[in-house]
Amino acid sequence: MTDFPSKVTTETGSPNSQNTQQGGNSLRGLASNVTTSMDMSFIRSIPSILMMAQILLGLLHWTLIASSHYMWAPANGWVLFVAITFWLLTSILFIMILFGAQRRLTGVPWPLTVMVYHGVATFLYLTAFLANAASVQPFYYSYFFGHMAAAAFFGAVVTVTYGISAFFSYLDWKGDGGNAATSTVPT
Repeated sequence: MTDFPSKVTTETGSPNSQNTQQGGNSLRGLASNVTTSMDMSFIRSIPSILMMAQILLGLLHWTLIASSHYMWAPANGWVLFVAITFWLLTSILFIMILFGAQRRLTGVPWPLTVMVYHGVATFLYLTAFLANAASVQPFYYSYFFGHMAAAAFFGAVVTVTYGISAFFSYLDWKGDGGNAATSTVPT
């Protein structure tokens, strides 16, 4: 009990407030305030595996197109735009879900948002795949024929993975949702 007055502090600010008031904006102080935890159950789920496949196959898709003379067929500009845009957006969405941003952003209806995202991605990737497949012919006598044919194949595979993700997102959105009234009704 003799130590009690020396252990008590009457400070009303945060523990790092002294550092910020004295101009000591250290990176260590900033890093100590950030708490990150990865959702390991998400990594083992089917939607996560599909998103990782979309990121990997999407990267292959747009690098194959970008490594060729894609300007020979004007439709490939659209294909490249869709491929890069959804590769970036899927990477960002994957990181956000992996680190639990949906738990911090409670104002966003996440199941509906993810379902709409995958539905739009499926539709736009389908149009990009069709444009890519239709524009392979001008490259027939070119060195880049294999690039464009492989890009059309990977575009089809990525379209299918986005379609499967849209289906699983729909099931998640349409799921039970934890309604207590439906789970406690006796049969």
